[in-house]
Amino acid sequence: MMWLYGDEIDCHLISKYHSGILNRYETYFFEIYLHGNLKSIGYIDLRVGHNEQLYYLGNIGYRIQPAYRGHGYAAKACKMILPVAKSLFMKYLLITCDPDNIASRKTIERVGFQFVEVAEVPPNHMLHRQGEHVKAIYRMELEEAV
Repeated sequence: MMWLYGDEIDCHLISKYHSGILNRYETYFFEIYLHGNLKSIGYIDLRVGHNEQLYYLGNIGYRIQPAYRGHGYAAKACKMILPVAKSLFMKYLLITCDPDNIASRKTIERVGFQFVEVAEVPPNHMLHRQGEHVKAIYRMELEEAV
């Protein structure tokens, strides 16, 4: 599987699968490691495509283990997968977070995403059923990135 190498972190593609309602998009799931170390510090996934489901879920999701937060690893991982998204012919990416999650909002803006809106998640969306009713939505045009 694919490896993406950076100065501080490396990302390893560990799986690729179809997800969402009716398998409407493909997901590339990467583990994040400190550079040269095989201890996972988190993950990042790239969801390929654009539809209502992904508008609220976003094309990118990430999580860094608490002990490794505060070092900019999530932003670095996001930047590392931008070329992967471009290679999959994506013209733009969406990323979302809880509007009250200031740390995530700063991470998203540090990567270069532009704020679009704070939107209410439709009642029939999987996020709404999980208790997430509002999302801050950001967008990046890939022609300008990478």
